[in-house]
Amino acid sequence: MIRTGFRWLLAIFYFIAGVAHLRSPVGFLAITPDWVPFPAEVVAFTGIAEILGAIGLLIPRTVIGWARPAAGIGLALYAVCVWPANFNHAFNNIPMGGVTASWWYHGPRLLAQPLIIWLALWAGEAINWPFRQRA
Repeated sequence: MIRTGFRWLLAIFYFIAGVAHLRSPVGFLAITPDWVPFPAEVVAFTGIAEILGAIGLLIPRTVIGWARPAAGIGLALYAVCVWPANFNHAFNNIPMGGVTASWWYHGPRLLAQPLIIWLALWAGEAINWPFRQRA
């Protein structure tokens, strides 16, 4: 029950974020590190990946048994891959929408990324850690 709630919450979050990446890429392009090739295409690809991952989280196991775990793994890998953009945003003090965020935003955001990675894996039923599976 709790896992289902978090799965839906994560799916909604990633779906909205994916749409934002596609509809308003300017802010995401601003925080993309300079070393990323083809930044506009990468931002668009990340938006598509978020939307597909969100949909994958909601596919019932009875329909496609591997979809949820694959979506969870994909979203976890996605979160690892975009973490450099979060660091770039924080350490280079890049404004988004004309607003520069403080460390009250950046600090918790950077620290939350491992939790987001774990949540994608757990909500997607790719892992059960740290919870024990009932016999």
